[in-house]
Amino acid sequence: MGSRTNERRAYIEQAVRYGSWTEATFKAPCSAETLDVGQTWRMSRTGSVLLWGRKKIEMQQLMMKSMELPFDTNMICVFAPRPRCGPHKLRESLPLILFLRNRLKYALTYNEARMICKQRLIKVDGKVRTDMRFPAGFMDVIRIDRTNETFRLLYDAKGRYATHRITEQEGNFKLCKIVKKCVGPKGVPFIVTHDARTIRYPDPHVKVNDTIVIDIATGKMTDYVKFDQGNLCMVTGGRNMGRVGIVGHREKHPGSFDIVHIKDAAGHSFATRLNNVFIIGKGTKSMVSLPGPTKGVRLTIAEERDRRLAQKRAA
Repeated sequence: MGSRTNERRAYIEQAVRYGSWTEATFKAPCSAETLDVGQTWRMSRTGSVLLWGRKKIEMQQLMMKSMELPFDTNMICVFAPRPRCGPHKLRESLPLILFLRNRLKYALTYNEARMICKQRLIKVDGKVRTDMRFPAGFMDVIRIDRTNETFRLLYDAKGRYATHRITEQEGNFKLCKIVKKCVGPKGVPFIVTHDARTIRYPDPHVKVNDTIVIDIATGKMTDYVKFDQGNLCMVTGGRNMGRVGIVGHREKHPGSFDIVHIKDAAGHSFATRLNNVFIIGKGTKSMVSLPGPTKGVRLTIAEERDRRLAQKRAA
């Protein structure tokens, strides 16, 4: 530990020597022994105070493909808002500011998006969210009462978050994947879903990788779908993210990742890891509406070209 502290001290002395930090900064009450690798350190504009904390932005090239910002000449920038800690992973979430400003265009600037959230106009899964950097994720239901609009965050066929409008009736429930099933203190069984929900005393027939239906108003489980062959699923990770198909056979690899083979509506077969499969329907019928004209079927480059040419001719 002493060698690491000496390295940090030498780094600070080098920064002072070349003028990036001042002597006042070096003599601040924060010494080199208190530095932590997990902290993010930066200088203030005056150069006399050390600040620490989590970054509020991240570079766009480090963002997940699903968070990709639509091209707009007025919004070309290097950095993007960083989601806060929440129910979804950092790399799999979409902050509300990007949803309001870059997707819906209801806000033009950072401050406008903040004012919309501070007016308590945005609900995520039935709860008001005033933090514009709140991480919304897969299957979340976003409700805007003032415009009477309801959205569900789903992936399109190319693996990007789609602005998918749904009816108010469909917005009363959401699907959750079971990622963990345990027995807690005093023998209480519980399950944990992909959006960090903990449900006690679940149906004893549900297992990990099954999908349950959650009533947003009460937060209780109303139905479930087993992870079985012949059920409809959506891929939520990997190179096939966003594709929808029927679950085929499952290859078990002890000590490694199980592989699931899937066939889409166009007859194309592909494979992905078991952790990337999210059951969305019984049989071939989906329990939620799917975004886009292809409904989860990824077109080839030639097929996409033909479809665009047909649209131009029709226009």
